[in-house]
Amino acid sequence: MRRLNRKKTLNLMKELDAFPKVPESYVETSASGGTVSLIAFTTIAFLTIMEFTVYRDTWMKYEYEVDKDFTSKLRINIDITVAMRCQYVGADVLDLAETMVASADGLIYEPVVFDLSPQQKEWQRMLQLIQSRLQEEHSLQDVIFKSAFKSASTALPPREDNSLESPDACRIHGHLYVNKVAGNFHITVGKAIPHPRGHAHLAALVSHESYNFSHRIDHLSFGELIPGIINPLDGTEKIASDHNQMFQYFITVVPTKLHTYKISAETHQFSVTERVIINHAAGSHGVSGIFMKYDISSLMVTVTEEHMPFWQFLVRLCGIIGGIFSTTGILHGFGRFVAEVIFCRFRLGSYRSTSDPLPDGHTSNHLPLTTDNSAH
Repeated sequence: MRRLNRKKTLNLMKELDAFPKVPESYVETSASGGTVSLIAFTTIAFLTIMEFTVYRDTWMKYEYEVDKDFTSKLRINIDITVAMRCQYVGADVLDLAETMVASADGLIYEPVVFDLSPQQKEWQRMLQLIQSRLQEEHSLQDVIFKSAFKSASTALPPREDNSLESPDACRIHGHLYVNKVAGNFHITVGKAIPHPRGHAHLAALVSHESYNFSHRIDHLSFGELIPGIINPLDGTEKIASDHNQMFQYFITVVPTKLHTYKISAETHQFSVTERVIINHAAGSHGVSGIFMKYDISSLMVTVTEEHMPFWQFLVRLCGIIGGIFSTTGILHGFGRFVAEVIFCRFRLGSYRSTSDPLPDGHTSNHLPLTTDNSAH
């Protein structure tokens, strides 16, 4: 009984076989079929390699939603060098209500030389080149997101030549925390003095001829500091042509959550427009200095690095292999059909051209019959 059940099961499985085998004695091979097979296998190998390359690659997915975080603080990372001595300049932040001055205790004032060393100039040149390419090709931002990791650094390299020049500039660097509302970070003449109705700067003791707000922004970012991320103002350098110039930067900050295979952080992207004003000859007036007026967007962007699933790679690979086999089989069959039709017509034409004329003027289209007697 068991053997009978096994035989029935095997017969049932044979009937369900969707891949019937043809004996080799019934299979006819040809040179054209071998050529087409070689082309098909080569194409399959090439497309499989390309598909595997696509499978290994990743892409960035952008999702947008309303930012519901109203209570957290916004971190501002600053590294700016101003071509004035540290005792002459002061930096602070004023929020939108102009009643609360954020303390700038987290900033460090470091006397430095404004001119860069050769190595630092090369770093600045490369950074400005990257900035120009980012403005032309926005897709490069995805590459920066994917390559960002905590061990990388895009900061200005330390000075390698021990310059004996006396410091003529002030490097203001560090970070500070402000409320998530629009505000104004500014660097102007004199130290800031907060008071209940606003704030003021002690500028009376500074000579007007010493005003020079030529500056270099080595780094400016919002949110968590992520080395490897290049921000729009990194590497910017502005040279003042007049003592009374005001440099204004209007910044729109967009909260961003970044999730890649190397890092997961909450940072902020921003866009910026620039304006340089104060020309007393043209009738414009104001306070000399560097003003960065920022506004917080109500939308939050979530940037996620995604990868093709393995099952999707298998489906696409099966589609490539099956599609190429089917297509080449159809093309090969069609080519053989066309070739047979052409050769058949050619043979018929050759037969008609060899027909024998009859004595009455007619032609005979019949081929002569050969017998054994005629052969002898």
